[in-house]
Amino acid sequence: SADGWAAVSPHGIPMRLIQVTPEEKGIVQFRTTGTPDHVAEVEKRSKAPLSGDEVSIYEGAGLPFIPPWLREDLAEWDLAAGNKLDEIIRLEDLRGVVHNHSTWSDGRNTLREMAEACMKLGYEYLVISDHSKTAVYAGGLEVERVIQQHKEIEQLNVELAPFRIFKSIESDILNDGSLDYPDDILQQFDLVIASVHQNLRMDPEKATSRLMAAVENRYTAILGHMTGRLLLSRPGYQPDHKKIIDACVANGVAIEVNANPYRLDMDYHWIPYAMEKGLLMCINPDAHSVEGIADMHWGVCAARKGGLLRAQTLNALPLEAFEKWVSDRRAAKGID
Repeated sequence: SADGWAAVSPHGIPMRLIQVTPEEKGIVQFRTTGTPDHVAEVEKRSKAPLSGDEVSIYEGAGLPFIPPWLREDLAEWDLAAGNKLDEIIRLEDLRGVVHNHSTWSDGRNTLREMAEACMKLGYEYLVISDHSKTAVYAGGLEVERVIQQHKEIEQLNVELAPFRIFKSIESDILNDGSLDYPDDILQQFDLVIASVHQNLRMDPEKATSRLMAAVENRYTAILGHMTGRLLLSRPGYQPDHKKIIDACVANGVAIEVNANPYRLDMDYHWIPYAMEKGLLMCINPDAHSVEGIADMHWGVCAARKGGLLRAQTLNALPLEAFEKWVSDRRAAKGID
């Protein structure tokens, strides 16, 4: 056709191949990579009809070059106005690997193997968050096994120093919003990631109240995969995102950007609102193997589309600052 060649991938993703002259390349690339609202905003700001290469197009609108992945009509205008495009998170900014599983629950690699893989990749810390006791299907940890795992972590921390493994758990958010261990066990973790894994069929009101209860629990430090979606197979539940983000800010809870390519949850469209509210977000691989650590790349891709800044990315903190965040949070919540 005049618009070029079109097809659909086996996964249902539309593809287009457009043939252009060298002179047309810049303008066609600009128009086909930005959302209609982004393109319209650039046209509105331009003093003359759009032409030339992409850099010239943005210059004509009084803007710095905005890369294709950010052309969403979301965060780019504020970031450009504040000269912050260079402060958007990159993979190399991440200093620690948060939310990981080991052979203690349903992971394929041992604690030592996960830690050594992180060290080899240049990371400073690993937050190990195996499944909690409710996740029986995933080898969730009964209380005795939590205590045993903590002993292994302490031994490895002596051996692998200055690298550090943080004691964490991915605690199931139960139907009433409570976590699935008693307080005397929850307080033994450095930080708790709270996630929904069961009874996912909820209306927005139920989803919101269930997550709100978990966020208000003083032991919850990070809210995991906020909607439970699995891309291409499960839409997930739809809580009131603004209410949950506001509650997380009020309670000193970070929200995960789950980097598993089938999750990418919290969705990047909510990142600008979350940044405006001062929320800390954490790009987590939810790794169930050494190979899974590499999924952080996909989380960074999604976070960049929402314009997430380094300054609001929890695991961009170096070890000492991350330790301080953990200890300050515990002190503020009165956790011994």
